[in-house]
Formats: sequence, C-alpha cells, structure tokens
Amino acid sequence: MPHAAQHDVATRELRPHDWPALDDAVHHSQRLFRQLLSAMSEPGTVHDIPVSSMPQGVALSSAAWGTLLALCDLESRLWIADELNHDGLAAAISFHTGARIVTCADEADFALVTPHSCQRMPNVSEGSDTYPDRSTTLIVVLAATGTLRPAEGSPHAPAHGPLPTRDWRLSGPGIRDSRVVALDVKAEALMQRLACNRAHFPLGLDAILTADTHLMAIPRSTQIDVVTATEEHA
Repeated sequence: MPHAAQHDVATRELRPHDWPALDDAVHHSQRLFRQLLSAMSEPGTVHDIPVSSMPQGVALSSAAWGTLLALCDLESRLWIADELNHDGLAAAISFHTGARIVTCADEADFALVTPHSCQRMPNVSEGSDTYPDRSTTLIVVLAATGTLRPAEGSPHAPAHGPLPTRDWRLSGPGIRDSRVVALDVKAEALMQRLACNRAHFPLGLDAILTADTHLMAIPRSTQIDVVTATEEHA
C-alpha cells in the first residue's frame, strides 16, 4: 500500500457502525448485565466479557465497550475523558445505545476514564442524602492485560504481567474475610479516591475496572487498603 494511503487509513475517523454491536440485542445484553451484577456482588473477582472484535488500534478495552452497551440507554448521560474521546467513540456510543454525551462530569450517570484522568479526579457526582443512588459510576480503562488480576498467591492468579502492579486488600459485603487484587501502579490515585467512599457511605462512587476483555467491580460499600511491603513479605 502506498505511504499516502496508509496514512489515510491510520488517520480516518471510524464510523459508528465500525464499532461492534451486540450479537443479539436482547439476550447478549441480558447476559452482559448479569455478569456486571455478579461482578458488583463479588468485588475484586475478574470476569471475562465476550464482545465482537474491536476496531484495530482503538484505546478502549472491549470489556469497557461491552459495559457501555449493557448499561447505557436513551436516558443515560455519559462523560468521556479527553484521552479516550477519539476514534469516533462518542458518535459510536450515541449510535449504539442512544446515550447522551455530556461535557460536565458532574451531570453524568457514567464516566469513562483512565488512571491518567483519575490523577485529577473529574468532578463527578457522589449522590445526595436524599438520592444516594444518583451517583456517577466510573468505567475505568486500564492500559493492558496483566494489570487487572488477583494478586499472586490468590486462586486463579496468572503469571506476572508485563507492567508493575500494586496489591490492594478489599473487604466488605460480597467478600469472605478479604480479597487481594493486583492493579497497575498508575491506578493508585483512583484506588485512593475509592477508599474515601467508606467515610461518606451510602454516598460515593462505584467503579468498574476493565482491561482488554476482563473487568472487575469495586462498589462503594467495599473497604480498600493498600497492602504494605511488610504484609507482602509476612
């Protein structure tokens, strides 16, 4: 292919129908929604989200895309972090779900973010005393596979991933005793922010963390503590 043609393909804006739809609008959506409920009820467990192949080269994980397709509808308002808002993503979400894209994070039902955007957490809603359920759910896109997994030594823990990770201990509803998960070290600002949920419960933020085809959920009811070096070697 000539160089000019290669450049044109690499820089063209993806069209909404270039992004995959659900295999079956009803049953596939229901299956994904049940998986998300299961993830929320068992914080820190890793779930595989089956979605058709994503457009080549996009920044969004397929698990995040599947989450958007399952949760968003005509009444949903979505805020997208700048580093993800390209490749025709906003138009694709509106086309496939009918969700409205908003420019003010505090108006959003869902916020599509990365660990980078969480370094300076957008001003999202934590709900109110009257309506604690009217808070923003964070859908977080982690950089790569291997950054979302059980900690080493946990059941189903894979071999070390290519990126450095930090261990976090989760406890609370849906967790027997505690569960330790390993996340990309870049997610520290996010996890520290989610750890603040306990001080404001029932207000707070629910989060769905995604990497490639996998996700885990951390609802606001979860207590989060960093695993110290002393504990790791105990």
